[in-house]
Amino acid sequence: MISFKILRRSRASRARLGIITTPNGEVETPSLVPVATQAVAKTLTSEMLAETGTQIAIANTFHLHLKPGEAVVNKSQGLHKFMNWKRPLMTDSGGFQIFSLGFGRDLNLGKILKYFDGRGAGKLAVNEGRQPNSLRILEAGVFFKSPLDGRTIFMGPQESIAIQEKLGADIMFAFDECTPPTATRAYIETSLARTHRWAKISLRARQGNQALFGIVQGSRFKPLREASARFIGGLGFDGFGIGGDLGSSKATMQKILNWTLPLLPETKPRHLLGIGALDDIPRIIASGVDTFDCTIPTHYARRGIAFTSAGRLNLGSSLFLKDQEPLDSRCQCPTCLGYRRTYIAHLIRAKEITGLVLLTQHNLFYFNHFVATMRERIKRGTL
Repeated sequence: MISFKILRRSRASRARLGIITTPNGEVETPSLVPVATQAVAKTLTSEMLAETGTQIAIANTFHLHLKPGEAVVNKSQGLHKFMNWKRPLMTDSGGFQIFSLGFGRDLNLGKILKYFDGRGAGKLAVNEGRQPNSLRILEAGVFFKSPLDGRTIFMGPQESIAIQEKLGADIMFAFDECTPPTATRAYIETSLARTHRWAKISLRARQGNQALFGIVQGSRFKPLREASARFIGGLGFDGFGIGGDLGSSKATMQKILNWTLPLLPETKPRHLLGIGALDDIPRIIASGVDTFDCTIPTHYARRGIAFTSAGRLNLGSSLFLKDQEPLDSRCQCPTCLGYRRTYIAHLIRAKEITGLVLLTQHNLFYFNHFVATMRERIKRGTL
């Protein structure tokens, strides 16, 4: 199990400092949770991930079920031993894949509509009863088509919890449906009722001592978000996730957090699923979010982009081949202390994997340091 202690509450916002204590160590909150989908932060060893200041990572139940399979991980005494990670871990339930492999893929959408191409809901509306092309959502769970070999895979709340228990992370998440941002209210109401049933089944299915977080849904509809927060908040979960789609803009996302977080039990940690751009971080922390996972640091690194105190740098540009400066002169990460832009630009342009390693390590260090400055701002009373 885990425990959570609030150390300080901000007088300027709903932000708070805390400590999550797990069997594998402590997490100072607020904290970034880097994504290690297949038991790895892409391109990094677990030792390198630790060097970025990462306190806790999140792996994915659905993808680890596909390969190598939870039995393989369990035989290695769980994810911590399997990936040689000596710090806390979360596992996402597989609910996000209902969206990403379903309507997200069908309609080329993300969790926040504006983040992608700015299209409105019109032709993309997901009405009640509509099913994605490549999976089927039923009351008992979801039939997926494996992206690896096309075979049919069934996952419901009982299956998700059973897999997560074999994976052995410190914190599991209840199985839910992550909804598309263009879904109608009727669709969301039906989905939400199902997610609430799955939450209760997830709690009953838990056999061991791993912590289990419930997930609040309800899309962009205030009454549904509030109802979900009250329902999930009253079920006895060890913490809570804010999930699903987050509307059509960052402003809508902020409203959703403002509706939801004050209704959740104050003494338990709150996790925001799948959001964490740099300009989001101060806002979500000020709203009262304790942890949040995000692929941006690793995703952008694999495309040659570095985040620095001077802004984003595209190391694929030939301009950097003549640049003898570190990525960021203010950064103390191993990449900035040991390498120059000229070399990293050469690696990226030559398509050498090491370039991606160096950028990933830098980006994660930069994001973790940025979040650490948010913790300091809470201490000083400026956030």
